[in-house]
Amino acid sequence: MSKTKQTHVPVLLHEVLDYLAPQAGKSFLDLTAGLGGHAGAVIELTTAPGRTTLIDRDPEAVRVLRKKFVDVEILQSDFRSALEKLARQGKRYDIILADLGVSSLHLDSGLRGFSFLRSGPLDMRLDANQALTAEKIVNTWSETDLADILKGYGEEKKSRAIAKNIVLNRPVHTTSQLADIVAKSYRFRSKIHPATKTFQALRIAVNDELKQLAHSLPLILEVLAPGGRLAVISFHSLEDRLVKNFLAENSGTLDAQLQILTKKPITASASEIVSNPRARSAKLRAAVKIKTRPL
Repeated sequence: MSKTKQTHVPVLLHEVLDYLAPQAGKSFLDLTAGLGGHAGAVIELTTAPGRTTLIDRDPEAVRVLRKKFVDVEILQSDFRSALEKLARQGKRYDIILADLGVSSLHLDSGLRGFSFLRSGPLDMRLDANQALTAEKIVNTWSETDLADILKGYGEEKKSRAIAKNIVLNRPVHTTSQLADIVAKSYRFRSKIHPATKTFQALRIAVNDELKQLAHSLPLILEVLAPGGRLAVISFHSLEDRLVKNFLAENSGTLDAQLQILTKKPITASASEIVSNPRARSAKLRAAVKIKTRPL
């Protein structure tokens, strides 16, 4: 159970609890546990820490989780690798949650390099043990490859202009340097900072996030027990599209394995956005497993 005071504010917490409907004795898998905000609330209701698995690829997050929870299996791993391991072990869970956003642990530390609001090294790794960093991409990838990831992962309309300006201004070592380069690629400013999509695209590329999600969704379905509930929180359209399409492909037919619980994605209320601005782009989709496909 929880041993320390919760400091992180999880997004859409009430909605997550409504759709996951945790009950005493239910097993629980959190694929992106972060600082344990959602996990703590679910464990309080399941009262079954011995049947809970928490996963995070960030060593610092894992240290926090191990101090915060006892009698809980905690794995430091990307969720694709963890799911492959759990599937091989024949594990099944009644409740599965995946919060795909970057946590306060990453955004509030300039040294992690995730945010253009804090100057720091161009890192963006969720797992500091991996070799690829945002700085390596920015300074060594070709202009064409840079433009492709900005357009593909960030849906950035000025991808080619930004990529050209990055190459012209190499070497780029800090988040503030990169943000300035991107800003100069825009003649007019909108409410959203011009570097937002570039930083999103680089983070996705560094951590291979979309491929992780695409390969993990079938594994999630495999380890979800019959009658079990799944909730996924995404923070940009590419993630949400993957989740939406996967749920649609596995529901609505006679041999469907899932029943979708959210006809449309659930978004944060105005009051939550005021108190927790990071909830602004969050989208929650949920489903229940109604049958297991025969082997």
